[in-house]
Amino acid sequence: MSSTRGRILASIHSGQSNPAEETPAPATGPFNGTVDRRRFLATTGGASLAAGLVSRTVLAANPPSPANLAVMARTSWSNRSSGTRLAAINTNAAPTNSKDDTEGAFATEPESGPAWVEYAWDVPVRTDAVDVYWWLGGWKGALPTGWRVSAWDGKRFVPVRNARGLGLAPNAHNRTTFDPVTTTRLRLDIDPAAKASVGVLQWRVWSHGAVPVFPPLVTAGQDRAVVLGGQTYLGGRVRTLDATPAAAALWHKVSGPGAVSFADATRVDTTARFSAPGEYVLQLSAKADGKSAQSTLKVRAETPPPDERLDVVYTTPYAIDSPLWSARAKALITTWIPHCVDYCERTDLKIGQGGLDNFIEAGKALRGEPHGVHKGYVFSNAWVHQTVESMCIALMVDPQGDPEIIAAHDLMRRKLGEWIPIILAAQEPDGYLQTAYTLADRAKWPARWSPEQRGNHEGYVAGYFIESAINHYTLTGGKDLRLYNAAKKLADCWVANIGPGKKEWFDGHQEMEQALVRFGRFVNDMEGRGHGDAYIRLARFLLDSRRGGSEYDQSHLPPGRQYEAVGHAVRAVYFYSGMADIAAETRDIDYQSAVLSLWDNMVNKKYYVTGGVGSGDTAEGFGENYALRNDAYCESCSSCGLIFFQYKLNLAYHDAKYADLYEETMYNALLGSTALDGKTFCYTNPLVDTERTAWHVCPCCVGNIPRTLLMVPTWAYAKDKAGVNVNLFIGSRVNVGDVAGTRVEMVQKTNYPWDGAVSLTVNPAQTTPFAVRIRVPDRATSALYTAVPPVRGLVSLTVNGQPVQYRLEKGYAVVEREWAAGDRVDFVLPLAVQRVTGDDKVEATRGKVALRYGPLVYNVEKADQPTIDAPLSTAPLTAEWRPDLLGGVVAIKGRWQDGTPLLAIPNYARMNRLPVRADAVGGTNSGINYALGAQGQVIADAGAPGDEDFGRARHSQVWISMV
Repeated sequence: MSSTRGRILASIHSGQSNPAEETPAPATGPFNGTVDRRRFLATTGGASLAAGLVSRTVLAANPPSPANLAVMARTSWSNRSSGTRLAAINTNAAPTNSKDDTEGAFATEPESGPAWVEYAWDVPVRTDAVDVYWWLGGWKGALPTGWRVSAWDGKRFVPVRNARGLGLAPNAHNRTTFDPVTTTRLRLDIDPAAKASVGVLQWRVWSHGAVPVFPPLVTAGQDRAVVLGGQTYLGGRVRTLDATPAAAALWHKVSGPGAVSFADATRVDTTARFSAPGEYVLQLSAKADGKSAQSTLKVRAETPPPDERLDVVYTTPYAIDSPLWSARAKALITTWIPHCVDYCERTDLKIGQGGLDNFIEAGKALRGEPHGVHKGYVFSNAWVHQTVESMCIALMVDPQGDPEIIAAHDLMRRKLGEWIPIILAAQEPDGYLQTAYTLADRAKWPARWSPEQRGNHEGYVAGYFIESAINHYTLTGGKDLRLYNAAKKLADCWVANIGPGKKEWFDGHQEMEQALVRFGRFVNDMEGRGHGDAYIRLARFLLDSRRGGSEYDQSHLPPGRQYEAVGHAVRAVYFYSGMADIAAETRDIDYQSAVLSLWDNMVNKKYYVTGGVGSGDTAEGFGENYALRNDAYCESCSSCGLIFFQYKLNLAYHDAKYADLYEETMYNALLGSTALDGKTFCYTNPLVDTERTAWHVCPCCVGNIPRTLLMVPTWAYAKDKAGVNVNLFIGSRVNVGDVAGTRVEMVQKTNYPWDGAVSLTVNPAQTTPFAVRIRVPDRATSALYTAVPPVRGLVSLTVNGQPVQYRLEKGYAVVEREWAAGDRVDFVLPLAVQRVTGDDKVEATRGKVALRYGPLVYNVEKADQPTIDAPLSTAPLTAEWRPDLLGGVVAIKGRWQDGTPLLAIPNYARMNRLPVRADAVGGTNSGINYALGAQGQVIADAGAPGDEDFGRARHSQVWISMV
């Protein structure tokens, strides 16, 4: 046996020793304590691969020593907890104990049920033994109650025969032997302990007999986009069984419209530049032991965005005139926001506590008075700040004489008058604001912005406060500057302490980044260019500082080198939103390329038909590409963040497709996050059923939902010096501010989305030439979904009753003319019932169909038919207005395969016909750590009424079986 092979192979002890008592192998084997001599080669980093081949010498006199075949396997899993990596389990690392995760670990989510982990090889392998080293360092981690080994026989997984061992000992490689089996796939089926997660540090698979010659295991990396003039960062991997370089690798262009130049085509980690826009395919090839392997990735080269981004239309006093939106806004204003106010003021909550009382106690502490401890999560200030902002925006909605809205407005004015002094009294003298820190035990939380407290959400809560100040300013027309000045003081505190030459910092949960850019732009617009620039620069610094961490909070790579949406979904979309801001403000090409890559990966590989994101395959986060299970997580906050992200891209690229997408998310993933009566909400938004509760263990969404939905002017319009963009079709009266040097009011009359006719009245203060750009919806928003019949374009468009010529530009119908007050644009958007099918790569949607009408995705419920599990027939589907159903909706009618009638309702109206306890609290049985990495906090024990349990029968679903 060659010395090369000797560094990676080891003897397996003969006989049946107790796995828990197994002793390490001699130093020449893989149980040796020297890490570098135990591990397979993963040729990443800076190593240039040898051009030649290293041959192996097999000594016929000695039988081959068993090899750890796991290092050449591809891995897959049933579910994974964020912050863990399945790739960690076949690195051949040698943990010192069951909490030694220095080389990474894999774990499942708590309470996720039986789990499996699978290895797959490119060539058949023969094995008779495995070792499993359990991990006990994760959230609710515990040893499993049992596990099994199965091998693929070409058709199914079959349990191995005569398995002996199956140990459950901590701090040891648990050996299991079995009759030799030849296979290309091996699976561990694991039974977690009740309500616990199960973790694995290493899973080794030992060869029996001759060790096969493997082709190199080659991974080119994620598909991505690049902005011309910039470069993409390639980080391929080549894995071989031997512990020394034994492969030759080369990058080359397979296809594409232009030239591709590699910095060094023989390095797996290199950069590439592109000469022309278009789609490219790049291939990484490697060869070892006479066998070669290849892997490809796609690169879309794009032209840079316009030099100037679009301007924000701030939410200022406006009126809603829309049957759908008027009802939804009224429920938010008269019921849901007052409910949030009430819960924020309650001091008796046992779950989801920590409201205004924390600010009261922090104020006492700053005045040197006796005070209580901080209640709830370290980030509990967030829902107070969100509720403040929601009240400010709600007060800008014209009540139009509605007595219930007028009464709610009176309540909100009174509460703002009470709350603002309390919040400001909790702000420290230098501007810092987080009550959890002010009230913390200094032995546990000694200093601000400390890496040990990175999970304590300092920037998260600060960002929400800053954002609340913007809408308070617009509410008062700049006459009440208390929150605005306090926000500047807070932002100045951060600028004074963090930045180049000061402290380097990034927060575990993103929010401050996008808040600083939003505030910097606002300050510049209110006070003049330059006054807010320091805040934007700080946002860039916070983003650039993210590195050296994990995928969970997107700190695993520098921002400009991230091309896949990973980790906690809310943190991710807030992060990408902040990156899109900085890309637009600085025109940094790496940021532009990364943002487009992240958008492409998310929308075309990890995006639900409802416009939601976050499958829940990892803790509150993204799974692998095409992992889109129907019992999705789709947290309401992630829908808010995705709307922010798509909106920022619309501003940067002036492209209507991003507005198509945020309309989709708004109508299907967020609009129904509060119940029709405004009394309950959804923390998660799966495509099967939905839990509606009055409050939540982690009530971070309660104020985020209304503050996002009610910013109608901001989402409906954008502008530049030459015109105004119409992005949403909502009956309303909105002042969009200055366009081409004159104030412009836009008035929409429409019954959209029930009807496609829209009447838009343009009211400039002075007759002025400018462009009105009307979004032409394209329902083909994601490559994951195909809808028939296709629906796009406009049915008609007239100005003052006369047909006009318009040009299509980036998805907008552009009408340029001299506009006078009262000029009216009438247009008709095509609406039709569509059948939507998913990409075959998405296992959860195979053989299923979803229904859509206009921007609305539909849902079938047992409230309307005896069963929802039957196949849908091929009979025609029709849309019918139902004023008596769920407050008035267009329903879709059809037939099930057995001929019985089918009725589908809009997804936003789902699960509104089942009883919910008035005091129901969600998340009590989720098993999720909502504050991963947080310290110095007080979390109450569960004691309040818990999650609603509707039984195991399905009541509601989006995807329907096809014939």
